[in-house]
Amino acid sequence: MRRGCALVHTGRPLPECIAMANPHAPYHPIIYVRGFAGTQGEIEDTVGDPYMGFNIGSTKSRQVWDGKMRRYYFESPLVRLKDEPIWRNFGAGPLLSNDRYDDVYVSGEDLTAPHPDDPTRPLRSDITLPYQSIAILRYYDDASDDFGDGESHPIEEFARGLSALILRMRTLVCRKGGNNPMRPDEELDNNVAEADFKVYLVAHSMGGLVCRAFLQNEKLGDAQARAAVDKLFTYATPHNGIDLRVVRNVPGWSALGEATNFNRERMAAYLGLPEETKVVSELVGFAPERVFNLIGTNPADYLVAKGLSSWAVGESSDGLVRMDNATTFGRVGGQEIQSPRAYAYRSHSGQYGIVNSEEGFQNLTRFLFGSVRADGWLDVFDVTLPDEVQQHYNRDNDSVRASYRFEIVAALRASQWQLHRRVVRENSAINRTYDEQFPKGANGQRGPSRDSSPHLFSLFLDPAKSQNRHHSVAFAFDVAILVPDYQIDGVLWLKKHFEGGYLVRRLIVVEAIIDASKPAGWRIMFGSQDQTMIDKLTDAPTRLEGGALVFEIPIGTPANVRPGVTGQLRIEIRNWA
Repeated sequence: MRRGCALVHTGRPLPECIAMANPHAPYHPIIYVRGFAGTQGEIEDTVGDPYMGFNIGSTKSRQVWDGKMRRYYFESPLVRLKDEPIWRNFGAGPLLSNDRYDDVYVSGEDLTAPHPDDPTRPLRSDITLPYQSIAILRYYDDASDDFGDGESHPIEEFARGLSALILRMRTLVCRKGGNNPMRPDEELDNNVAEADFKVYLVAHSMGGLVCRAFLQNEKLGDAQARAAVDKLFTYATPHNGIDLRVVRNVPGWSALGEATNFNRERMAAYLGLPEETKVVSELVGFAPERVFNLIGTNPADYLVAKGLSSWAVGESSDGLVRMDNATTFGRVGGQEIQSPRAYAYRSHSGQYGIVNSEEGFQNLTRFLFGSVRADGWLDVFDVTLPDEVQQHYNRDNDSVRASYRFEIVAALRASQWQLHRRVVRENSAINRTYDEQFPKGANGQRGPSRDSSPHLFSLFLDPAKSQNRHHSVAFAFDVAILVPDYQIDGVLWLKKHFEGGYLVRRLIVVEAIIDASKPAGWRIMFGSQDQTMIDKLTDAPTRLEGGALVFEIPIGTPANVRPGVTGQLRIEIRNWA
């Protein structure tokens, strides 16, 4: 039975969910696409690694409260995926299967190797590949001195290679009665038709652009291969190019070699976007909610070129990619839809890199395999200004400018890591000007707008990972609004102002418990911690709205406090499959 049947709006609880055509869902095959290798030496090092970096672990982690190093043994995404539990038959409750993910290398051979006459066909015609397989797109092999021609190859070629790999995996996985390469004397049938075959793409840095080129540009690859892609997870991908302090966007100079792949004009070409496109992070032809962006916020630990890259890119980055350039969006019915994302205090790569991190792995597996999605917004209804500022201000006067900063940290129960972290001290907080928060309406008057509400988080949750017998899912988020900066006639107002002070700060705990008596099969509870630990949760006043369970939590400063704020935390919890 499909395990991702949370929030069933028919009123039926989880055990009555409808079975899916693909019995393995949501544990689909995974293809990893690595990032950019700048020199020929780096290319040779890359092709010398069978997993191209997906097997790199770490023993170091930064303590978020003081930045000091601590020991934390993260084996690597590959090793952890091989240990990932795979659950079956939710009709009678979650049952742990004996299946696990494994790579496609056996006895020195790549089981997905292409046929020399047709790269869309697998070389092996006698085997069936186990469904939970992890493959690596080895696109740098052709550029290697040892395996290829030692020449640069365009990103369009890499995208076509991804298409061919997906088609080969589909043939191998859906083949009936081939030999099981893990048990040569045993026949294997995954009970999956080619029409029901799905695959996940997981990519780091430029690898995400290879995936997008394949998904967005109809000239690059096969339509059937594109239709097989269910989700895309990107680590630190420069979706809107790479910007530097001095030259801004990486220029299209031939002297920079393949680094021109991060020039927006070049990107528009291979992404299949109009030539005049200025923002190239738009997804076309693929649902924006099926793409997850994991964004690094620690430039200091990116030590490429002895830190020169980190300096050139600047703060609010992972040392190579600016945070604002690492996200995607799409348009659905004329409305702009942001892709789900999370921020982690990690650098672009290295010992403190974003791929070899617990934060990365937990976001990855919950996005791929989870069954519940929770989103949070902060709706600001009104703000009050300090008396001295108010004297200079009216709603239509631009002589006073205020800038608000919002912090958000989200974590799961019984975890040592945070799924999502945006704070001022790490230059990753959400920033809003007063004008952005209270835009002018059609009547020319300023007022609160739900469309302007800061989106705080998108969390993906997996009841199968729950540590209690109820298989409930719980998360906590710490949200804060800092004392804003005010400028009066261009001069910064500093009276009675303490840097880093809070207007309001709340820690909220939310728990979703399976309950067949509730309209959506779930009971939602929450609690607020201001000064002491939360010892009791109360039922949330939920309602069904747009396919989600929605509830609000009032938030604000005490009455008559200046400066002050009034608003609400708006939480939406929905099915994710």
